[in-house]
Amino acid sequence: MPDNAPPDPVVVESAARTGRPDLHPQQSRTGTIHSHPAFPARIVAPRDVRVYLPPGYERQITARYPVLYLQDGQNVFETGDMGAGWRVNETADALIEAGQIEPLIVVAVTNTRARRDEYTPTAIEWTVADGSISKGGGKADLYGRFLIEELKPFIDRTYRTRSDAASTALGGASLGGLVSVWLALQHPELFGGVLAVSPTVWWDNSVILTKIAALPRTAPVRFWVDIGTREGENAVSGARRLRNALVAKGWRPGTDLEYVEQEGGRHDEISWGSRVEGMLSFLYGTPKV
Repeated sequence: MPDNAPPDPVVVESAARTGRPDLHPQQSRTGTIHSHPAFPARIVAPRDVRVYLPPGYERQITARYPVLYLQDGQNVFETGDMGAGWRVNETADALIEAGQIEPLIVVAVTNTRARRDEYTPTAIEWTVADGSISKGGGKADLYGRFLIEELKPFIDRTYRTRSDAASTALGGASLGGLVSVWLALQHPELFGGVLAVSPTVWWDNSVILTKIAALPRTAPVRFWVDIGTREGENAVSGARRLRNALVAKGWRPGTDLEYVEQEGGRHDEISWGSRVEGMLSFLYGTPKV
């Protein structure tokens, strides 16, 4: 979902009003997807949540799994609100069946009309077309409270998760990537992995880089950072600066930091979906024999 300007995109919202899982989960190739329509949050507005369970989940009744929380959840699995989805479920199915990654649970958290506010750490002002000043953003920490105090406890109660930080990751594209980086740095005791996909590094004079520079030490968080070469000079420069800021603080490329520039990649779901195999392999790859 592009973020070329501050105003929010149009969001398709569900009319359902129950947090219970559906009784007929949708079948992916071998995993399953359970829906929790209008998850009854109190800290933020209710929103739809969908949960991918890996192949074998129902049979391996004692197994527990790492969890990946992805923002803009309406675009994570099949066709999204922008006309294409990341197809994370299909890619995960194939990689798990091939033994290339460990089985995982994916929690897709749908956005709302407050997306820009919830996915940004600080408030900014900008001039609109008629010359007036508008202001928005700055509710990332509130959104983080929703994930930490409401959604994650529910997921850990409902599904067989591994709830430790090393087994819990955040991810998203554009502003979703920005908020994932921010929250992992705020709470490294809870989140040990980040997928920062085409992250909106420019927000508020690149405040995320200021935050990284101010860290007292490297946090125990693994970072995937990527960008497409056709997303614009500023976007590519921002991603490189994010990578460089992490390296300067002590993250090690090829170990706890992976940086990818996709030749010809655009700021869209098709490009992001084409990089999912690399993302999942980085976070959940199995040792090669």
